[in-house]
Amino acid sequence: MLKKLFRAILTLCGLLLGYGVASFILMHQWMQALLGEGLSFSEAQEGGITICSAVLFALIFYNLAPLFTRQGQKVAKGIEKDLQSIPTTDIATGAIGLVIGLVIAFFIAQLINNIEILNVAYVNVILSVMIYVFFGYLGMNLGRKGGNDLRLQVMNNVKKGPKMGKLGKGRDASPKILDTSVIIDGRIADIMKTGFIEGDIVIPSFVLVELRHIADSSDGLKRARGRRGLDILNKIQTDYGIEIYNTDSEKALEAIPEVDVKLLKLAQIMNGKVVTNDYNLNKVAMIQGVPVLNINELANTLKPVVLPGEAMQVFLVKEGKENNQAIAYLDDGTMIVVEEGKKSIGKTVDVLVTSVLQTSAGRMIFAKIKK
Repeated sequence: MLKKLFRAILTLCGLLLGYGVASFILMHQWMQALLGEGLSFSEAQEGGITICSAVLFALIFYNLAPLFTRQGQKVAKGIEKDLQSIPTTDIATGAIGLVIGLVIAFFIAQLINNIEILNVAYVNVILSVMIYVFFGYLGMNLGRKGGNDLRLQVMNNVKKGPKMGKLGKGRDASPKILDTSVIIDGRIADIMKTGFIEGDIVIPSFVLVELRHIADSSDGLKRARGRRGLDILNKIQTDYGIEIYNTDSEKALEAIPEVDVKLLKLAQIMNGKVVTNDYNLNKVAMIQGVPVLNINELANTLKPVVLPGEAMQVFLVKEGKENNQAIAYLDDGTMIVVEEGKKSIGKTVDVLVTSVLQTSAGRMIFAKIKK
């Protein structure tokens, strides 16, 4: 029905256009120039020419209606797609800026029209058009930039952003952006439960996409990790009401394919901190000046302090890399390298701590069997 109506409207437009073209052609000054002063059309001839022109243009527009419809739909879809990628605040502030720019252009154009030297050969018209285009474009861009700054400021003030549930108490705290590894790890859920994290908890949409890809992997280990991450994510959303943050409106992220680089860029845009347990991401973030909360560093900091000379009881589970070494583990996963412990593998022995090595990857304890 709509297609038929559109075709009828286009046909009517063609009819009117043909009538206008015929009327323009049949003006006396044109005819006199083309046919000579002694030649002219009668009223009947002029009416016939007008009707033929109107019918001709109507038929042309009638046949071109399907083409116009298809092209119009493509243009409409393109405009709709572009508008969907632009935040509502940018559209509103851009429209306000456009109106202000056109108002300024109007007053400047009025001043130009009053200058007599420019009021020749349509110079003032051309200048006026250029002024309207320039100030309209300038006002729209300034308005959109102001809207983007306003949106980021509101986001940082926790007035517009992901829902926080029980975690939105620190109004001045920076947003905490979770990466894929820390969600799969699962300890973030327990840390959030303690209430040590304040401010926005942001889970970007591209992190969810990466979790889904991992969960659909053909590798069994990766698939299990991905599904565990989705389970943890579901638990976080259920317990704290945190929504997935849609990053489609962030133009700066569109051309970045790597998830880690996107994460750091988003942290810079939001003035937030990345929560991770990825050692490499932590190093790259330090280089780019992005604050990071590393779960592994937190866990290492909270481990009991072990001093050289301290005695402890451990269970030796396997051989070490060096000759005659054995390996044991504390309850928190800290590895203990026991010298001369190879013969006691599979037994619980008393050892003395000789040294403690602290690295960014964790803590390693060296010990010897107590005699």
